[in-house]
Amino acid sequence: MLTGGTDSKTSVARLEARYRAAKTLQASFLERYTENGRLVRTEAGTAYFRRPGKMRWDYQAPEKNVFLVDGKMAWFYVPADHTVTRVPAKESSDWRTPLALLTGDMKLSRVCARVLAATHEKPEAPEHAMLYCELRGAGSKSPKESSGAAPSQKPLNSESEAVFLEVDTGSGDLVRVLVRDPGGIAIEFHFANWQMDPPVADSFFRFVPPKGVAIVNGELPLGDSPVKH
Repeated sequence: MLTGGTDSKTSVARLEARYRAAKTLQASFLERYTENGRLVRTEAGTAYFRRPGKMRWDYQAPEKNVFLVDGKMAWFYVPADHTVTRVPAKESSDWRTPLALLTGDMKLSRVCARVLAATHEKPEAPEHAMLYCELRGAGSKSPKESSGAAPSQKPLNSESEAVFLEVDTGSGDLVRVLVRDPGGIAIEFHFANWQMDPPVADSFFRFVPPKGVAIVNGELPLGDSPVKH
């Protein structure tokens, strides 16, 4: 359901139209992870999205690691640790959930139960729009019990993540995704240099463990990993 007025509807329409035609997308990203307003870490790299249901995040700084969803499994590979963790993609409750729309038919309603103009989260540029996305089924995937500050715009279920999308109203580009956890944790992804249908082979979205790398089944790691539950 889309609410919040004509401006929000226009921003959603431009966002969906911007990415709908491309089968593969590529962008550089900057990821910031904070706890109770304190910056814990910043990471950067390149993200790739391919329909249907595939994405790859190549982290380059401050260290190299890979998060990949091949359509069936989610993989997290840390070369320095010589280990890879895998979990069925449907069981992976990840901070990147809102970005699943980039690997589907680009209908925000498939990811968001409702979309409206954000009331307290402001965009980083005046020509951008800030949208609030109530994740579908968010109440069943809260990463932890709520014991800290509430998000600036409460979702329907106050124990769920609050998700905000910053959109360039001119180009329709997705500029930033901000996810706030009710326990005081926040993660944001800044995107730039979007490319439509870059020359990327389908094998790029398949993970083949290097020789000598241990495969661990189960939950993706917490803490210093870019993957959160």
